[in-house]
Amino acid sequence: QVQLVESGGGSVQPGGSLRLSCAVSNNPYINFCMIWYRQAPGKEREGVASIFTGDGNSDYADSVKGRFTVSHDKTEDTLFLDLNTLKPEDTAIYYCSAALIKSPYCSVDVSPEWWGQGTQVTVSS
Repeated sequence: QVQLVESGGGSVQPGGSLRLSCAVSNNPYINFCMIWYRQAPGKEREGVASIFTGDGNSDYADSVKGRFTVSHDKTEDTLFLDLNTLKPEDTAIYYCSAALIKSPYCSVDVSPEWWGQGTQVTVSS
């Protein structure tokens, strides 16, 4: 059973930055699709960034393009999400997830097999 543990959430002012991390363990797969989702109060869960760990091919939701960057460290098997120029509407619980989907089909719209527990990001002045 793949295990995903997020860290790095917190409270920041608008315009600030955060880095989220997701440590992967018990992973028997060489490569898979990893996706950051978020869910704001009263809203549906939204995929914001994805990456295929084999080739680094990434995808972003329009709402975060140019502000968020997803990356993966193969040595540590850790997923990252750099959040820059944060806005109040970025406030949400952010979830790390993973799916057994290959590169051309890895996107923010896939349905993951595994989920982390989530980490809270709050953007407020």
